[in-house]
Amino acid sequence: MSRRTINLDDTLYDYLLAHSLREHPEQTALREVTRKHPRGGMQISPEQGQFMTLLIKLIGARRTIEIGTFTGYSALTVALALPADGRILACDISDEYTSVGKPYWQRAGVADKIELVIAPATGTLDARIARGETDRYDFAFIDADKAGYGAYYERCMKLVRQGGLIAFDNTLWDGAVAKPAEDDDTRALQALNDKLHDDQRIDVAMLPIGDGLTLARKR
Repeated sequence: MSRRTINLDDTLYDYLLAHSLREHPEQTALREVTRKHPRGGMQISPEQGQFMTLLIKLIGARRTIEIGTFTGYSALTVALALPADGRILACDISDEYTSVGKPYWQRAGVADKIELVIAPATGTLDARIARGETDRYDFAFIDADKAGYGAYYERCMKLVRQGGLIAFDNTLWDGAVAKPAEDDDTRALQALNDKLHDDQRIDVAMLPIGDGLTLARKR
């Protein structure tokens, strides 16, 4: 029994992956390619992807949103977890980064589940709201510019159905959120964490997975 989350050294972390991770070969390949990318640190951890896979299946998600696709590992992970009729609205501003993942999506047989929109996410989400897609989505994953998290959250609260989940990446920010902020990204995450904790529209849990993963269930 433990009163707090266990610390993971490299040996225990490797054990965790060996006894939990079930990756499609294309997931593994894309993760390895991304690890060598100059901005590879933006990639979610494999255990986080595994956890998101379980969440998608637990809530029976069919329509999902991703804000911040990068090289496409998280989109691939969610797409593989969705049923045959499942779809992802993937929002990003970089054709260069997202193009890395497209061949892996194709080889994994899930490219048709992913609608990639290269444009500022607020505009994309506003357009979906205007089209009457309020309460039509089951899950949203927010992993983009930290200053935009608050705006993305409010739009996802309109688009995600009651009982649906919104997941936020990087909410522990390598520990910086627990210290006096020295940059705008940290301040934005601190403000978001305060807002989520106090927001009575949701049930919330902040988890020490990856760089911090917060789950908000829309009441």
